[in-house]
Amino acid sequence: MIGVLLGIAVVEMLVVHLVLVAAFGWTVAILVGVVDVAAVLYLTLLLRSFKRLPVVLTADVLMMRTGFLKSLTVPVAQIAGTGRTWDAATLKQRGVVNFALIGWPNVWLDLDPPVQHRRGTPVSAIAHKLDDPVAFHAAIAALSAAHGH
Repeated sequence: MIGVLLGIAVVEMLVVHLVLVAAFGWTVAILVGVVDVAAVLYLTLLLRSFKRLPVVLTADVLMMRTGFLKSLTVPVAQIAGTGRTWDAATLKQRGVVNFALIGWPNVWLDLDPPVQHRRGTPVSAIAHKLDDPVAFHAAIAALSAAHGH
């Protein structure tokens, strides 16, 4: 979805620049162009960071990430459960971190005890939108069984 947003941003940039040149001249178009190019560059770097900084699950630690924007390290032993249902109000509760940037999360993890976020806030649940939630849940279940949960 970020790729689609990037494509729309490029098309918007071209159309807006044509209108700005016609209405206000090259000076305004260049100033707005600098902002647009910065936004497109930022989205491109974000899109590339998803591959470079994926969600990583090892035997002891789960590193939840959204590219370079957000990350949280969770010991596997603190994962209390997965896969329950949630609504918008639940996602907005204090202690819930939503890693899904665009779209509805398809993975939910309950943490017990909560982990500390870098801002000092205790995190008791994590929501994320992953490409293969079924494989993720299977891997979490296998590790939880190995840890005796």
